[in-house]
Amino acid sequence: MPNKLFGLTLVLLAASLRPGIGADAGAEIPRVRFTDITAASGIKFVHQNGAYGAKLLPETMGGGVAFLDYDGDGRPDLLFVNSGFWPGHAPAGAPLSALTLYHNDGPGHFTDVTVAAGLSAPFYGMGVAVGDYDNDGRPDLFITAVGGNHLFHNEAGGKFIEVTLPAGVGGAADGWSTSAAWVDYDNDGKLDLFVCNYLTWSPEKDLGVNFELPKIGRAYGPPRNFAGAFPYLYHNDGNGHFTEVSAAAGLRLTNPANGQPLAKSLALAPVDVDNDGWIDFVVANDTVQNFLFRNQHDGTFKEIGARSGIAFDAYGLTRGAMGIDSARFRNDETLGIAIGNFANEMNALYVRQPDALMFADEAIKEGVGPASQRLLKFGLFFFDYDLDGRLDVLTANGHLEPNIALAQPDQHYRQPAQLFWNRSDNKGLGFLPVPAEKSGPDLLQPLVGRGSAFADLDGDGDLDVVLTQIGGPPLLLRNDQQLGHHWLRLKLVGTTSNRDAIGAWVRVRVAGRTISRQVMPTRSYLSQSELPITFGLGTATKVDGVEITWPRGKVQKLAPPPLDRLTIFTEPP
Repeated sequence: MPNKLFGLTLVLLAASLRPGIGADAGAEIPRVRFTDITAASGIKFVHQNGAYGAKLLPETMGGGVAFLDYDGDGRPDLLFVNSGFWPGHAPAGAPLSALTLYHNDGPGHFTDVTVAAGLSAPFYGMGVAVGDYDNDGRPDLFITAVGGNHLFHNEAGGKFIEVTLPAGVGGAADGWSTSAAWVDYDNDGKLDLFVCNYLTWSPEKDLGVNFELPKIGRAYGPPRNFAGAFPYLYHNDGNGHFTEVSAAAGLRLTNPANGQPLAKSLALAPVDVDNDGWIDFVVANDTVQNFLFRNQHDGTFKEIGARSGIAFDAYGLTRGAMGIDSARFRNDETLGIAIGNFANEMNALYVRQPDALMFADEAIKEGVGPASQRLLKFGLFFFDYDLDGRLDVLTANGHLEPNIALAQPDQHYRQPAQLFWNRSDNKGLGFLPVPAEKSGPDLLQPLVGRGSAFADLDGDGDLDVVLTQIGGPPLLLRNDQQLGHHWLRLKLVGTTSNRDAIGAWVRVRVAGRTISRQVMPTRSYLSQSELPITFGLGTATKVDGVEITWPRGKVQKLAPPPLDRLTIFTEPP
């Protein structure tokens, strides 16, 4: 076990010696209030983990959430994934559905439509992936779980039906899947499905380990007590059926010491890391090395995590990687991959280096490292909360063990979210932690944070946020920024590419800079954000042009669209 205190001393010293870290660069964090509208909006969902005292590890790992427009009315709806109760431990009359779907009725209000939508399904849920796998214009739902996964096809008219068996995507009956992503990895115009699996786990194995902490006794055990698990990669055959191809694709890595599956995966970032027009996969693993699967263009992948610098921290150690996101956060072609890690481990921010497929962890230099050290980070994403054209970072945080303060007095079960404001494009000034007086207290109220996602709920152009927590209600936060910044919102519709245009890159030229955003709803931990992409423009009153690189490689240049509204672009034939 590495000496975390020694590591913290080193990173704090390094931060103090680097230029641009701290508030002395003349940057002024804007005042943007996030307002808790959970109860007022009609959200009554409460996550249930089924804990009854046995301390089974899945109880503290759930909490997926998604924004999606399931009925095509142009407003983002909300889907929460519940966990549930263990067999024999459900209270009489307790609700058993793993899903709760809320329809967005308009600014400020949601209605529970779970039963009407056909989504009342009992299982021990984890995460969600949203994608139109049959290109019919309606988003479908893939739900990960403990004990087999579930696929729901959108039948139109606000109805879903389960098609898991005919689709062939249920996975192992004793499996434990976590995050998943719909992507077109082979560029055939159909969405395929990557599914992370966490551990080879069972209640009997968990109880047999009998992990304990001082002053607590029986506690939630670390993943090192269990073998890993291979991911699933489902190729879309185009007829409502999928073929699992992870072995043939080169995704099944084994531990050379014991031959067991190496992966202990909690989240993934699908992104074209080398700009060759093919989606690659960055996988966040818990206590084992992270993976970078590079697409070989022939249906196979080559794992290059260690060679690229993404696998380990700066000391060559593994970390407890939870949530993940990727973005061109400097408003140039530099790709950053951010990962939220365990308590007493900093956030990672792997930044691609010039002229090579190499990444370096620049979390300290960029300001998202030392400030995050103490927190246990789960959900993490890039988004432009103040619409200034620069991508900021938000993490949802919370510990695994309810009584952790007894064993570690500097730790807390409930922890506040953390917001980092991006104060520069590519000048090396990095991020600043946003205090409560700049964000409002609602955003930073302590939670047992897990999933997180963003969308423009009320059509005003800025991005609102949802955070989930274990064993409690979510936190739905309205962005009440009043900075007078302009914005563009773009929705892409594929024709020869997948209908959702997942994987497309959009570049907007404005005020002498180019802002790039990827259409990629898979972000954070177990969660999905909205499909439309938002470009904050700051005080600019016009853009100079828009360029779209569609998932199958077609490049389309467009005249400037109108500001401060949503524009839909359809892929040309």
